[in-house]
Amino acid sequence: MPESDLSTTDAPESKPSNVVGRLLSLDALRGFNMFWIMGADEVFKEIAKHANNPTLTWVTNIFCEHVEWVGFRYHDMIFPLFLFIIGVAIPFSTAKMLETGVDMRQVAIKIIKRTLIMIALGYFYYRVLDLKGWEHQRMMGVLQRLALGYGFAAMIALFCTIRTQAIAGISLLVGYWITMRFIPVPGYGAGNFSEWGNFANYVDRLIFLPGQLYQKYGDPEGLYSTIPAISTCLMGVLAGHWLRSDRDGNTKAKWLLVAGVASIALGYLWGIDFPVIKKIWTSSYVLVAGGWSLLILGAFYWTIDVKGWKRWTPFFVVIGMNPITIYVGDRFIDFEATATYFVKGLMKHTGSYSAIVLAFSVFMARWLFLKFLDKHKIYFKV
Repeated sequence: MPESDLSTTDAPESKPSNVVGRLLSLDALRGFNMFWIMGADEVFKEIAKHANNPTLTWVTNIFCEHVEWVGFRYHDMIFPLFLFIIGVAIPFSTAKMLETGVDMRQVAIKIIKRTLIMIALGYFYYRVLDLKGWEHQRMMGVLQRLALGYGFAAMIALFCTIRTQAIAGISLLVGYWITMRFIPVPGYGAGNFSEWGNFANYVDRLIFLPGQLYQKYGDPEGLYSTIPAISTCLMGVLAGHWLRSDRDGNTKAKWLLVAGVASIALGYLWGIDFPVIKKIWTSSYVLVAGGWSLLILGAFYWTIDVKGWKRWTPFFVVIGMNPITIYVGDRFIDFEATATYFVKGLMKHTGSYSAIVLAFSVFMARWLFLKFLDKHKIYFKV
C-alpha cells in the first residue's frame, strides 16, 4: 500500500521545512477512516437501534449509511478519503525514492507493479478462487479503483509539473461531465443521471457481462466512473505537494481548510447541473468529497503535526498502518466467529444488549489483530 514513507517524529513542526519526519497525522487519518468500515459502524448502528432515539438514529445514518442515489453523507466520503490519502502520500514517497538515487524509470516500474498487485488483490477479494468462471467474476471493485486511481495519479505526479497535475485533474472532471451530460444513452437520451440512464453505467453494461457487475444496471466502482476517481487522488497529490512546501505549519493547515470550503461550495454549485452521486462518482461528488477530505486533513495535520496533540492517536495509527491488511484479511479470517467464541457466555447475560456486545467484540477482534501486527512491526505494503 502506498504510504508516505516518512519516519514519525515526536516534535511538532514549528518552522518552515520540507517535512522531514513521517506525517503522523496521515497515519492517524488513514486509521480514522478505516475505523468506520472495520466494524465501528455496526457498533453505532446497534446502539442506535437499541436506544430508538430519532436524533441518534439520524446521526448514525449520516456516519454509517450511504445515500440511496443522489446526495451526500459522511459515510459516502470514506472511499474517496482513502483514495485522497493515497494521493497525499505520493509526493512524499516519490521524492524519497528519487532522493535515494532511484531513477524515474525505476519509480515508474514500481508504480506499475503496485497497481497490478492491488488489482490482483481485488480479484482475490472478489473470490476469483471460487472458479465460477469469468462471466461471474466481478471485474471492478474497491481495490481495483484504488489501484487505477493510484496508478494514473502517481504517473501524472511523476512525469508532470504541479501545474500540469492540477490541469489534468480539472480536465478529467470537465471531460467526464461533458460525456455524462451530452452523450445520449439509448432509450434515455442525454443528461440522464438515473441508475439505468447515465452514460457511465451504460458503458459498463457494454463492456462487462451482467455477472461481472455489482448491480444489473452497472457497478458503483465501474470502469468509466473510475476516470473522475483519478482526480480524487490528484487532489490528494496536490495537498501532498502543499504539505511538502516550505510554508509554516499554521499556514499549511489554514489553506487546506480554505481550499476545502471552496471545493465543497463549488461541488454543490456544480451539483445543480451534475448531481452529487457517489455510485457514478460525479464531478460534483469529487469536489464535495475532496473538499471534506481537505478539511479533515487540515484539522488532523494542525492538531497532530503542528500543535503536537498526539496522545489520542495511537488507537487510530494502529489501524492506519495496515489498512489493506484488515480490508482483505476480513475475507480470510472469521473475526465474528472468533469474537463470538470469547463473548458468547457474556451475551447470554446481557439480554437486549447482546447485539451491541457482539458488534463491539467483532470490532475489537479486528483491532487487536492489527495491534498484534503493529507490535511485531508487520506491515503489508504493496
